[in-house]
Amino acid sequence: MEIVTVDQQNILVGIRPIEKTDEFTLHASELTSMGRAVPKVRREGGAARVVARTLLGQLGFPPMPILKTRSGVPIWPPGVVGSLAHHDRVAAAAIAGTKRIAALGIDIEPNEPLPEGLIELIATPNEQRMYDLHLLKRRDLFVLKEAVYKAYFPRYNQFLEFQDVEIDISARLGHVLKANCTFSLELLVSKNVIGLAYSRPTSAKGDIYTEGGGELPYGRLINVH
Repeated sequence: MEIVTVDQQNILVGIRPIEKTDEFTLHASELTSMGRAVPKVRREGGAARVVARTLLGQLGFPPMPILKTRSGVPIWPPGVVGSLAHHDRVAAAAIAGTKRIAALGIDIEPNEPLPEGLIELIATPNEQRMYDLHLLKRRDLFVLKEAVYKAYFPRYNQFLEFQDVEIDISARLGHVLKANCTFSLELLVSKNVIGLAYSRPTSAKGDIYTEGGGELPYGRLINVH
């Protein structure tokens, strides 16, 4: 198991290749929640849930079904926030405790250039001015915006377009323009490009909880085999 330390607090992130038999790892209740999904979708969902169950085990949870709402949002055990993702070959999951992290989203893409003609769809006019063509052709903005959406939707129940989110890579922030809210970001790049978006709990006064004000432990990237 490969473990990589990332500059991201209290979040466990795991990745795993998708295998032909992964649809058979699904619990009966998970299959029911997927409805009439085709085998490819079941394999991808099964692989992501294998990762998620492994990460939940790191927090002391026994193996359990990870169901989803009608809108497709995964249902996590009490005290946990999380997110699932995959591309054609690799599945990923991220989880954290709700005492430290209030909202969390993950996305993963192969580390390959974007298909032609997508820059204008994904990047806002301001982002097209901010970033050079080399970065705009990468999948960084895509995965970060997808991660922001996955962190945003369960809390606000609103759909977002790519143009609704603006990414500040140097500040590691993602801004939802129409909602005036901001998420912290992490980008992990190797054979895959992984985007994370998260926010921390706040008090009624809007103060960020830090539990004593000290530095929180770093998260880990776990390669699950």
